[in-house]
Amino acid sequence: MTKRFSDYLVFVDESGDHGLETIDSGYPVFVLAFCVFRKADYMQKLVPALQNFKFRHFGHDQVILHEVDIRRDRGDFAFLKTREMKEQFLGELSDIVNAMPFTLVTTVINKELYKQRYHDPANPYHVALGYGLERVFYCLRSNGGHMDRTHVIVEKRGKKEDAELELEFRRVCDGANYEGVQLPFDIVFADKKSNSPGLQLADLIARPVGMKVLRPEQANRAYEIIETKFYRNHNGRFQGWGLKCFP
Repeated sequence: MTKRFSDYLVFVDESGDHGLETIDSGYPVFVLAFCVFRKADYMQKLVPALQNFKFRHFGHDQVILHEVDIRRDRGDFAFLKTREMKEQFLGELSDIVNAMPFTLVTTVINKELYKQRYHDPANPYHVALGYGLERVFYCLRSNGGHMDRTHVIVEKRGKKEDAELELEFRRVCDGANYEGVQLPFDIVFADKKSNSPGLQLADLIARPVGMKVLRPEQANRAYEIIETKFYRNHNGRFQGWGLKCFP
């Protein structure tokens, strides 16, 4: 019997560091962003949109869009040092994100509160992963796409970290989740240099969400677009659904 795959792909990337030993007071959160795409939309819309964007700005499509490098005008993005160039570049990226039909699930862990509240806290990445996978499952279930095998694509981080992540991923999918059900997800590890459009989109999205949670009153144009993509319940609420803050 042929294995049936779902019509969806999920791309996962992070913002911040998941360590609890030394916490950056300027950014004491860990964010995990899950971008849920229909495969048809991914291939027909996101892939060509990002390729065309790269052709316009770099002349080729091998540049990997990293939020931190763009923010700091370094590496391939050194030409963004003028305000005009930076605003045009970010404006075009924002237009791409705005036009893309995808659903967003994010988990934001406030590491200082988490460390204070729990005597023996688990790895924030693993906590964020569990909440995220549960909500991605609810999202797919609401679209009738929860029965088929769905691939969840994450970036490789290191042999030890990847092995620990895969173990936790399997544990959650085997029933260690809120509903105690089997989640039909398969994890796929992608090399940082794989140039995956989905992973690049997730990377661009994670930090603006973290900044909004940290400093809700601060201007955050990127977040205004991102907020429209959150998974919502039947009442249109995204807090606790598309955006899970913990603790």
